Amino acid sequence: MLYGTMKVAIGGPLKLAFRPWVEGLENIPAEGPAILASNHLSFSDSFFLPTMLDRKVTFIAKAEYFTTPGVKGRLTAAFFKGVGQLPVDRSGARGAGEAAIKSGIEVLERGELFGIYPEGTRSPDGRLYRGKPGGLARVALATGAPVIPVAMIDTEKIQPPGKVMPKLMRPGIRIGKPLDFSRYQGMEHDRFVLRALTDEVMYEIMKLSGQEYVDMYATAAKRQIAEAAKAAKEAEKNAREAEKEAGKEAGGR
Repeated sequence: MLYGTMKVAIGGPLKLAFRPWVEGLENIPAEGPAILASNHLSFSDSFFLPTMLDRKVTFIAKAEYFTTPGVKGRLTAAFFKGVGQLPVDRSGARGAGEAAIKSGIEVLERGELFGIYPEGTRSPDGRLYRGKPGGLARVALATGAPVIPVAMIDTEKIQPPGKVMPKLMRPGIRIGKPLDFSRYQGMEHDRFVLRALTDEVMYEIMKLSGQEYVDMYATAAKRQIAEAAKAAKEAEKNAREAEKEAGKEAGGR
């Protein structure tokens, strides 16, 4: 009941304002379990995808979305709770991963749709990054549920970092054909199988999205970007100090 209410209250205005387009809705089964494996460009991905599907889709969401203070935080928490999203505390990496896998299996055993972002975090620059092999592959092999690749298109352009007001434009969703991994059944403890399954899904997402693929984890890329920004800031600071010292020396002559 609450899920339907939240879809009308939030999904209706989203559709009206942004007019998102969707391709491949016929690939979503009318009933039964399935895993939606999507690229992750923006916070809004978790709003647009559930809004455009007739069936309920449950995503794992980081716990901070449920505990952030302020009006925006309360609205975000209300939305995620209303649409049945599951909070996972990511402070302990291994524990968080096991909790996410357990939650995904429970959702699929109820015959529902489970959504997951194989990259593990939002792309820092719009490119598609290497998928993490743990969650997606283990849930797929434990349940036998088909994996449906999904590509979010242009959602990162709606509200770039640092922008308060979203840009009114049409994002897109492209849904691929279900992938069957029954050939790997019973091999969920083989790390090479987990890697192969994940890479196959990421390849399909790349074809759907048209993104440039980067063979590294998005978390590592974010660290590199942060370190480069810090180094640039430090270099700029040093340059200013050197310029100031040079000015003092010139003035003392």
